[in-house]
Amino acid sequence: MIPGTLWIVSAPSGGGKTSLTRALLPRLAERGWKAEISVSYTTRTPRPGEQEGVHYHYVDDAAFAAMVEHGDFLEHAEVFGRHYGTGLTRTKELLGQGIDVILDIDWQGARQVRARRSDVQSVFILPPSSAELERRLRARGQDTDEVISARMHAARAEMSHHGEYDYLLVNHDFDRALDEMAAIFVARRMRGATQQARYENLITSLLDE
Repeated sequence: MIPGTLWIVSAPSGGGKTSLTRALLPRLAERGWKAEISVSYTTRTPRPGEQEGVHYHYVDDAAFAAMVEHGDFLEHAEVFGRHYGTGLTRTKELLGQGIDVILDIDWQGARQVRARRSDVQSVFILPPSSAELERRLRARGQDTDEVISARMHAARAEMSHHGEYDYLLVNHDFDRALDEMAAIFVARRMRGATQQARYENLITSLLDE
């Protein structure tokens, strides 16, 4: 079994990472490649339309703290006063089954993951402009002006860490950005060592002829 690849995808709030990663999965499935977006744990309350176990695992502060104490997270961070964490056991299980795992996390979590694993790949998504980022945040219709101002401030801090990532995308146009992200994932699958393991029997037969 060829292990899956652990991917980190980060972007400022409103950058489009959730939409892009969800649209990426069927692209990979068309090629017969399995990938899953990790479902994080969080202490924030569900937003309208969000479902337990689909968007997040929702827990209270005490439960989250206990999980941190028990070492149950691959990474965890505090964002806007709420805690988020990636389950360690489930991540290892999926990778061991040859499934790529996509972590939708910020730069703090990305640093923690890199410190624990050397095989991680990372992608950072930038918006085409600050004005467009603010427009996307306002289009959600969920936040007050004060909250949006705080999110824009946090976005600038998040974007300052783009240089720590392996790949950089600018989400000018959704379809174009999706094509570029798919190309990154496909290129990783085409690396020599991975292909040699996948086609070991074929290569042996070709060389024996």
